[in-house]
Amino acid sequence: MDKVVASAAEAVRDISDGATLAVGGFGLCGVPTVLIEALLEAGVTDLEAVSNNCGVDEWGLGRLLMERRLRRMVSSYVGENKEFARQFLSGELEVELTPQGTLAERMRAGGSGIPAFFTATGGGTQVAEGGLPWRYDADGNVVVSSPPKETRDFVIDGESREYVLEEAIIADFGLVRAWMGDRHGNLVYRESARNFNPLAAMCGRVTIAEVEHLVEPGEIKPEDVHTPGVYVQRVVALTPEQAEDKRIEKRTTRPRPEAAPAGAGSTPSVEPVEKVDTGGGN
Repeated sequence: MDKVVASAAEAVRDISDGATLAVGGFGLCGVPTVLIEALLEAGVTDLEAVSNNCGVDEWGLGRLLMERRLRRMVSSYVGENKEFARQFLSGELEVELTPQGTLAERMRAGGSGIPAFFTATGGGTQVAEGGLPWRYDADGNVVVSSPPKETRDFVIDGESREYVLEEAIIADFGLVRAWMGDRHGNLVYRESARNFNPLAAMCGRVTIAEVEHLVEPGEIKPEDVHTPGVYVQRVVALTPEQAEDKRIEKRTTRPRPEAAPAGAGSTPSVEPVEKVDTGGGN
């Protein structure tokens, strides 16, 4: 039952070229960066990644992207990553854009043994009708596009509406990051760093979790578990330095007024202080 492995390198040792990965994270929050770095060092290539987004330039999945290790992405959001957009538009990367809620449910369905489901999202659009660009050639011509999907009309509350059949996602491997985990693979995520991590853990045939705090079985209350250990096959305990290495997605500044002296009628002075956006529970 002890699922802890000695290193990230050992944990990803059997991920081979061409594998499909379900990767947790949202922006830079809750991203399994140590496992991604281990994959980069292992030289694995031709990967398909299923994730909300592809990190940013030089961070998260963006690390694999910059080294041309990804052949295909299934994701919802392509912003904040100029290299991602460049590779897609120049024909170097195939991208299946999927509505965010649909992507989440496809991953959850894959981990629940549900082969497909109907959703109203995308009905009456190219999501259902097909024709969304998946791959361009070097001249900007669409060479691979999305196929049409099965649709059905359902009557709900007396109103008929078109619903689209979406297929579940099952990945070869799931890569996730948790705030806390035990040796049995039970995981707890912190605040918004939970995001897509439970779904990536569910839909991976083999799920690998990097955890910031490793505890013994029984130290996590059953009601606090977000991902049960049945979904997790390997656990990597991060060092304090690895756990603390979290990038800031955007830096901004704002003035913070100082308290004016009693009786003073002048405008209080201000000084710039840094305000950082780390994506919530990162």
